[in-house]
Amino acid sequence: MNLTISVKQLGKKYPILQEKSIEIATSNAIISVKQLLQLVVEQQINQFVTSSFEIDDEDKTHLPKDNYLPLLTDTGKISFGALYNHNIPDLAKAQETAIQAFEDGMYAVFYGDDELQNLNQEIDLSENKIVTFIRLTFLAGSYW
Repeated sequence: MNLTISVKQLGKKYPILQEKSIEIATSNAIISVKQLLQLVVEQQINQFVTSSFEIDDEDKTHLPKDNYLPLLTDTGKISFGALYNHNIPDLAKAQETAIQAFEDGMYAVFYGDDELQNLNQEIDLSENKIVTFIRLTFLAGSYW
């Protein structure tokens, strides 16, 4: 089933990921928030595993294209295309981490304009609303 997702971060003008369509492995139109999180994590891990990446025998510099560099600096993360960790992520652990982070309030999930607050809450994917993940940042301070 196709699902449109967007990823945002509070305090940022532009979304980190803007309306990307992904294919999740379910045929049910009505699923719980917990199932939604597990399916999105599964899709992202499968995409990571199947994407091709180079393993370099020699150290090469992978410079980003000139028109791509401003986008990288706006997001605050500049990378040079090198992948240093070639381990395949553990699906069950990644799903558990995503669910725990949702329960701890590390990110919020919206389906259209409705905030999803409970893991057992059911949503109807046949409505074709955008699923928005908002990464929440916490303020750090001191006592003096």
